Amino acid sequence: MNRRTLTAGLVTCVLAGSVAISTVPATAGPSSAPLSVAAAGTDHTKLYVGAEGVLGYQVHVPPAQAAGRSLPVVVSLHGCGMTGFRLNSMKSTTNLNAVADEKGFIVVYPTQDFLRGLPLNCWNGDEPAHQRRGHGEPALIAGLVKEVVADYAADPQRVHVNGASSGAGTAVIMAVTYPDIFATVTSMAGAEYAVNEANPDDPDEIGPVDTAKRAWAQMGNRARPVPVLVVQGDQDAVVPPFLADRLVTHWAAIDDLAMNGRLDGQVDDKADKVVRVSPPGLKPYTRKSYFPRAGGPALIEYIVVAGMEHRWPGPGTGAFVDNNGPDLARIMWDFIAPRRLQ
Repeated sequence: MNRRTLTAGLVTCVLAGSVAISTVPATAGPSSAPLSVAAAGTDHTKLYVGAEGVLGYQVHVPPAQAAGRSLPVVVSLHGCGMTGFRLNSMKSTTNLNAVADEKGFIVVYPTQDFLRGLPLNCWNGDEPAHQRRGHGEPALIAGLVKEVVADYAADPQRVHVNGASSGAGTAVIMAVTYPDIFATVTSMAGAEYAVNEANPDDPDEIGPVDTAKRAWAQMGNRARPVPVLVVQGDQDAVVPPFLADRLVTHWAAIDDLAMNGRLDGQVDDKADKVVRVSPPGLKPYTRKSYFPRAGGPALIEYIVVAGMEHRWPGPGTGAFVDNNGPDLARIMWDFIAPRRLQ
């Protein structure tokens, strides 16, 4: 049998799901004119040109930037069937701009090149060519992030990346390939690094610890424990919840290896704290925290939203939003705000 990967199966599911959903009118974000006003901040649409190609992106600058403060940067990567800031955008889906204006951070929305993302504008993190530092999409995203930090005098110690679905997989790849740039990573309905190597017919053949070893090797001498927030809907049929479970095990092994090069339980995938949260009028969720043995803040937070399908939880507009979900933009900011490169 021709060996197929878990990611290939996921792409098939995403294609099927996205084709069905694409008939629903998407709510567009604001115009992508070079400079427009959005909320209390401003939006700047730009094009990054690097050795690996070009990538369009939009930067949302909050009012706090006018005060000359060196602000954090949050990079948000869209999923299949989406864009960064145009039709059915990550910008309108996440409502991050409103939180950015309130809390004071810069948001960056890269948008996949149409031809590179055919047929549904997905990121290509399932391909080895886009899993390495200095190559493909990781090089493009890292390059534009460096450009934003320089252009807006942002804080290079507080750059964070998040993504949804295909974008979540790429966000995880960015944390592996550039742990010296990204202080944290948030995965909403995503999967582990190199999940394409796993066998969908026998997922245990290559387990999440095996792929963690590949991720640690890719980190090289830049390896460090990177805090991760994993978010998953328990009714997601596109990216099944077991992939989020794998991601937690995977990332615990990466953090463990990054500490001393050994899998000796400095970080593990057994939750140290479990809290069940029921926001008024919204879907409840369970939050699990995983702390390093030596103490300190949690390195892994795992949120499972009850009754949620393949959607971004919280206020927003677009084809992939669950407005009855908890406000992920604020949950994410609370997670990343105190964390910086160490």
